[in-house]
Amino acid sequence: MYELPEDVKMLQEMAMDFTQREIMPRAAYYDDCEEWPWEIFHKAREVGLVNLNIPEEYGGMGATALEECVIAESLAYGCSGIQTALMLNQLATLPLLIAGSEEQKRRYLPWIIDDGKVAAYCMTEPDAGSDVAGIKSTAIRKQDTYILNGSKSWITDGPVASFFAVFAKTDPEAGHNGISCFLVERDWQGVGTSQPLEKMGQHAAQACQVFFENVEIPAENRLGEEGEGFTIAMKTFDKSRPGVATAAIGVARRALDEAVAYAGERTAFGKPISHFQGVGFMLADMAIRVEAGRHLAYKAACDVDNGGRNTMSAAIAKAFCAEAAMKNATDAVQVFGGNGYSREFPVEKLMRDAKIYQIYEGTTQIQQMIILRELYRKG
Repeated sequence: MYELPEDVKMLQEMAMDFTQREIMPRAAYYDDCEEWPWEIFHKAREVGLVNLNIPEEYGGMGATALEECVIAESLAYGCSGIQTALMLNQLATLPLLIAGSEEQKRRYLPWIIDDGKVAAYCMTEPDAGSDVAGIKSTAIRKQDTYILNGSKSWITDGPVASFFAVFAKTDPEAGHNGISCFLVERDWQGVGTSQPLEKMGQHAAQACQVFFENVEIPAENRLGEEGEGFTIAMKTFDKSRPGVATAAIGVARRALDEAVAYAGERTAFGKPISHFQGVGFMLADMAIRVEAGRHLAYKAACDVDNGGRNTMSAAIAKAFCAEAAMKNATDAVQVFGGNGYSREFPVEKLMRDAKIYQIYEGTTQIQQMIILRELYRKG
């Protein structure tokens, strides 16, 4: 994929224009105040830059994975925290789109499309992050309901979510085969959330703990069959990881642009520091990572858009792009020298924001495990 289709290019340009007008001037404010960016969310919703993956028949855009990628990169270029907050609905609704019944989709997708509400994806627990099979939350069948107990941690958009896609054990003895997925509404009795958690970066993308105490879930709110939760989660990540990878490249590209501009203006020993090989080669390597990462992510997106299995390509893209974001951000700080360590310059924020890409939606080490498994996969 070396040339984007014209309609995708137009979408990319629209997203970049939105970023320059609405996100970049406000990025520092939301980083400081750590508020959820409702104003920007509603503006993005008006122009069609959120809820991208919801099919047109339900009022959404029905975007391809490649279209999601170009928008994610453009928005993250301005602020990856704001981008994550705005686009998290796409992750949270994937289990519904993958395994939901027509009745479930007709009930909950209008909350997102028509009412402008936010959803959250509830998998991670205090003692189970990368080890999905290790979750301890339970949903025990009781006639026509399930009784949900447990807690989730680091739930992005949890503080503002109106409903959650929750993974819990319906058969605690069956390992990953005992996990099921449910849609849980925020205002149901027994559902609670903590205050937003303090974190290193991506401050606009608030995260919290979510608590479930004897929550009664109607059986019709289960997505798919009992025991299908792990499969739903893995299919979700295959679809979401290309977009996460390109968001990381948005950060990497912003770091490159900031470093190139600064190195071209900052002088030492009578000439711009970009003329020194020690700096110039860093800039060249940053550019290599951006180009390589973008095409890896596009490959993973095109694989899924073409109906193929993209587990391998998505893991490769996520691993490479996460590392590229962190390395480019770190190198940008180095190029800026002492100024890079100051909050007066944008690269300090980029470095704080970049780190999470090596952690969420599967750490880099988890991606390596997936890649290794795929190398030995039969058929």
